[in-house]
Amino acid sequence: MNRLTSIATLAALSLLPICGCETAPQTAGEKASLASDAKAALESFYNADPTLKDLVAKTAGYAIFPSVGKAGFIIGGSYGRGEVFERGKKVGYADITQATFGLQAGAQTYSELILFMRKADIISFKGGDYSLNANVSAVAIKPGVAGTTDSSKGVIIFTKTNGGLMAEASVGGQAFHYSPL
Repeated sequence: MNRLTSIATLAALSLLPICGCETAPQTAGEKASLASDAKAALESFYNADPTLKDLVAKTAGYAIFPSVGKAGFIIGGSYGRGEVFERGKKVGYADITQATFGLQAGAQTYSELILFMRKADIISFKGGDYSLNANVSAVAIKPGVAGTTDSSKGVIIFTKTNGGLMAEASVGGQAFHYSPL
């Protein structure tokens, strides 16, 4: 089954259009806008679950994507841009792309927070192209969920829907690109 998932993910990723998007914002205005949006998204996560702040403080680093746009009809895709922090200090930018294949229809935007609990995980993320495998799962943010999340797996993902509606039963994977400051 994992092999089938990998093949479907690669096939769907190859069908994503080339968006010409750069990982890092190009202008000072774009950088300031992303920084403001990332800060607001992180605060929104903290407001949704106050226990998350303590968990973030224990990380080796994290990536915050304030707005990831997702759409699909049988074949789907998503894209978003974010900031990467190590020990509380911004160290770079990242973008996220996702391709999916299966029963799906709709469009939505969401925020995503990726916590790297171990130094090796943030180093791997910053090493360049990075993808999440099938045994990493995302947790929808709600009060108290951070306090009960198993941090032994090394990477924890929290998501928060911002708007839209998406129904899906699909296979896919997320890929990330990192650019240092």
